[in-house]
Amino acid sequence: QVQLVESGGGLVQAGGSLRLSCAASGRTFSRYSMGWFRQAPGKEREFVATISWRDDSTYYADSLKGRFTISRDNAKNTVYLQMGSLKPEDTAVYYCAASIGVFANVNYEYDYWGQGTQVTVSS
Repeated sequence: QVQLVESGGGLVQAGGSLRLSCAASGRTFSRYSMGWFRQAPGKEREFVATISWRDDSTYYADSLKGRFTISRDNAKNTVYLQMGSLKPEDTAVYYCAASIGVFANVNYEYDYWGQGTQVTVSS
C-alpha cells in the first residue's frame, strides 16, 4: 500500500512558476514509477508526465514538453513537478500517482493516487 500526498499548489500569475511535491509513504517508493496527471473543470483527467523507477527516464505530454519537468528523490520518497511559463489553461487539480510498471503514461496503469492539489493560473 502506498499513500500519496500532494502539496505546492496555489494561485500564480501567467508566466510564473510552481513546484509541486508528492510525498509517498512506504519503503518501496523507489520501485514505483511515478506520474502526474491533471483535471480541469468539466474535462477528463489527462496525463502530464511520468518518471520510471528503473532508470529515472521521463516522458511528457507533447503539449507540455519544455515547460514542465518531473523528478524524484528516492531518499525523501518524493516526486516533484516543476512547472514554468504557466498559462491560464494549466489551471487544474494536479494528481500524483504510483505505478508498479516500468513505464506508465495512462491512468489505468496506475495503482495509487493522491487527493490532488489545486493550481490556478490567473491571466
